[in-house]
Amino acid sequence: MNIAIIGAGKVGSVLGRILTENGERITAVVSRSLPAARAAGAFVHCKNVATSLEAIPHDTTLLLIATPHSAVEEVARRLATLEHLSFAKLAACHTSGMLTAQALSPLAERGATVFSFHPLQTFPRDLSPKEILPTARRIFFGVDGSPRALAKAQQLARRLNSKTIVIPPEMRALYHAACVVASNHLTTLLWVLERMFEALHTSERRFSPVFEPIIMATLRNVARTSPAEALSGPVARGGVETVAQHFDALRSALPEVLPYFSALTAETTRLAEKKAGALYALIAAQSPTP
Repeated sequence: MNIAIIGAGKVGSVLGRILTENGERITAVVSRSLPAARAAGAFVHCKNVATSLEAIPHDTTLLLIATPHSAVEEVARRLATLEHLSFAKLAACHTSGMLTAQALSPLAERGATVFSFHPLQTFPRDLSPKEILPTARRIFFGVDGSPRALAKAQQLARRLNSKTIVIPPEMRALYHAACVVASNHLTTLLWVLERMFEALHTSERRFSPVFEPIIMATLRNVARTSPAEALSGPVARGGVETVAQHFDALRSALPEVLPYFSALTAETTRLAEKKAGALYALIAAQSPTP
């Protein structure tokens, strides 16, 4: 592939670097900021950096639009006005989680094959592309588009040592909300845990080394079985008195966390009920018929 990257942020830089390492050619890096384009160009080993879309060479076969999602449609409109590109031989994708392939309709109207290509991974602003790079391989990309476009998306994902998951366009917002739960809400949960740990005033300064073993074991257990089967603890055991003591302790030490703890305890109760229902069904299935 001859790939032009539009957008010199973390996503474009990291994906571009993996593609370069896997033998693909980056034909251009275009950004509104020339310093940003130069930094990204150096990271992906591309010397053709610019602030104008006109810098994209005519032999480019894939446009990877890695701008903020608010800019995707405008970039697509501007790209569609370029006369030197062979649109019939061109594929184009964007990396927005919220937008579908429809956002690239101006390019599709010129004959390009278009698809969404959202990396299901976190790209923190406070980390450098080099620090993010190891976590961006062997991931999934949320995609949509025509059958031809999906084949292109799968090809691109393979070049990135990854896979695709097809998201129906009408489910795009729900898909993105699930991504938020997986990353942002998990981060918030760990922030709550950090504050609870600080309230203990122990000799340990950081919460992460203390809780990392139980967190990682929980993730492994869920991966091996399911959330219901991996559930343990007082709610799963029906320990009402223990849970009541938890509420009393939080009410005293961290009352601002109480609504969060209450909501999660309610969801945990529903999960425990699901687990119990599955257990009762198993027992019934194994019991001899009277």
